Amino acid sequence: MDEQQDDDGVERTADAPQGAGERGGSRRGDGRRRKDTAEYRRGPVLLRGPQIPTTTSDQRLLTRGDRVAWVHEDPWRVMRIQSEFVEGFGALAEVGPAVSVFGSARIRKGQPEYDLARRVAERLARAGYAVITGGGPGVMEAANRGAAQAGGLSVGLGIELPFEQGMNKWVDLGVNFRYFFARKTMFVKYAEGFVVLPGGFGTLDELFEALTLVQTHKVIGFPIVMMGSDYWGGLLDWIRGTVADRGMIGPLDADLLRLTDDPDEAVEIVVRRSAELRAQEEAVVRANAEAEQAAAESAGW
Repeated sequence: MDEQQDDDGVERTADAPQGAGERGGSRRGDGRRRKDTAEYRRGPVLLRGPQIPTTTSDQRLLTRGDRVAWVHEDPWRVMRIQSEFVEGFGALAEVGPAVSVFGSARIRKGQPEYDLARRVAERLARAGYAVITGGGPGVMEAANRGAAQAGGLSVGLGIELPFEQGMNKWVDLGVNFRYFFARKTMFVKYAEGFVVLPGGFGTLDELFEALTLVQTHKVIGFPIVMMGSDYWGGLLDWIRGTVADRGMIGPLDADLLRLTDDPDEAVEIVVRRSAELRAQEEAVVRANAEAEQAAAESAGW
């Protein structure tokens, strides 16, 4: 067991697999584990050294070759895809109220975005929410860390990537996925809101995926909070200006996005919107019950 200690003195323990490196050269001759050995996760499988593949499961699924072998292979892939949904649903079914936090894996400790992610996750945990991230480094690590240190449930949804960096040590409940679409489903299905910190293409993908689902009413109108006005301000100006002015979105669609620099305000937006949605749901239930009762009385039951 390797004891890891952070700069705040909090220790996290990582399990060292028994017999690791007996094949594939992942140990040096002196018996010490190589620190420079890359790791790659393919679903629940951990690969190192020459075992690391050159393509991902998503690439193999989406690549159409010249031959017709895919006719025989793709139906079997459906079973693997199904297993990812079953695994994810089973692991996350009892998470309870949760918020998905998105952001860059390239942020490091000491940067403002790291501290911001950590603080907003702490406040979400204290408000009774589990925090769901992609389970990686950067903003994801900071959010998982904030949730864990505040006593909340810290969830990580990992993904198979060519530059896989593994699940960060602050994740309490982690699930690894081969396919992006299965992972995205989990981010949305088990969240009551989304908090988006500065990030790159992956973060933009997650942001607009959530925004599109809310705009098209594929999901309930969960809050989407963007944190970092200096980073996101230009994008919002473009959406509210160019995109809205040219009629590419509805006049109220831009209001689905909320922008703040304050962790307390971000959590307040999530809490308030969650309360509104619960009240709406309860009102619908009452209205349906009253309509059923009225129908029964008119029928003389």
